[in-house]
Amino acid sequence: MRAVFFVCGYRLVLFIFDWKYIGMKGIIFTEFLELVEEKFGLEMVDAIISENDLASGGAYTAVGTYDHGEMVKLVISLSAKCDIPVDTLLVVYGEYLFGTFVKSYGHFIEASTDAFSFLASVESYIHVEVRKLYNDAELPSFNTSEKAHNVMEMIYKSERKLSGVAEGLVIGCLKHYGEEGTVKREMIKEDGSEVKITVTKV
Repeated sequence: MRAVFFVCGYRLVLFIFDWKYIGMKGIIFTEFLELVEEKFGLEMVDAIISENDLASGGAYTAVGTYDHGEMVKLVISLSAKCDIPVDTLLVVYGEYLFGTFVKSYGHFIEASTDAFSFLASVESYIHVEVRKLYNDAELPSFNTSEKAHNVMEMIYKSERKLSGVAEGLVIGCLKHYGEEGTVKREMIKEDGSEVKITVTKV
């Protein structure tokens, strides 16, 4: 039922995108396709691109900006072909993407000594620096608050409605700093544009 909910939700989002363009940086696309190739092979990459009507033609550069709706189409196609829930794919991708960020932007990440300090810096520092590099970047919002020494709450807000990717990024963050914990998501808005993510270290 959970997979059906997300798939149906993304179909609704695609309908909205017929009139509302939401840009996404190309690195999100290029890394997603690299993950697909690594896990499922180049033929799968070709298959999910060819079966969708993509304005970009599936040709992405890391610094370009593309319609977020194209990512939604690609993930839904991969889900259908692999019989893996959309949300599961997004979480896996988010974890993979954090590893990419470590390689490409490690100096930002190494400025923090643990996962909570890094997560707390995303809105006030990381996103500020990202906008210096890409002034047209449309970034999600992450407001954090520590509820206890081992509990942090994050409020994710984004019209892209990709909280699964955000969860995966948090999981990747914990692993990067050698910490263990649980990550729980709760919908604040039913359409997924506002989500509470609770991180509990163990």
